[in-house]
Amino acid sequence: MSLAIATRYARALVDVVTGAKAGVEPAAALDQIRSFNTLVAESADLRNVLLSPAVAPARKRAVVSQLGEALRLSQPVRNFLFLVIDHRRVGLLGSIAQAFETVLDERLGRVRVEVRSAMPLTGEQGEVLLAQLRQMTGKQVRPEFVTDESLLGGVTARIGSTIYDGSVRGRLQALRGQLGRG
Repeated sequence: MSLAIATRYARALVDVVTGAKAGVEPAAALDQIRSFNTLVAESADLRNVLLSPAVAPARKRAVVSQLGEALRLSQPVRNFLFLVIDHRRVGLLGSIAQAFETVLDERLGRVRVEVRSAMPLTGEQGEVLLAQLRQMTGKQVRPEFVTDESLLGGVTARIGSTIYDGSVRGRLQALRGQLGRG
């Protein structure tokens, strides 16, 4: 249920920051939400103030307003945080930030890809792989490169719940399966 709520808030924020009169770039809004969420996560006092029903919403807004100035939060992000406070959803801020990134990627035609390789890819190898992934998905690709020594060699790419396995380990497992059926 909380994921659905977080996604609803995230969609609303994406609507605002991708609108014609947003006043903030979507990537900047994401950074601002993340930095505010980090601040809340790292400060027990701040978290207690924002989560406590004993603290008046006006006082919470004043705290967020002061922090917003210090963090240089854009007005749309400040307004969004006020909305989150008013609806007592501060506890969902981390989930909202994650959902915001996902919804924003969908809206902008981007897809996240986790690329695992036994050794770090060279710049040229990475570019060739990204070009293939862009062609395969028809979308902009946002890669996360991870070195995984257990692969022995080759590469795996995960897009959502689909894994494309071009690793030596994956090929050996496939060969083992074929020989076992023989």
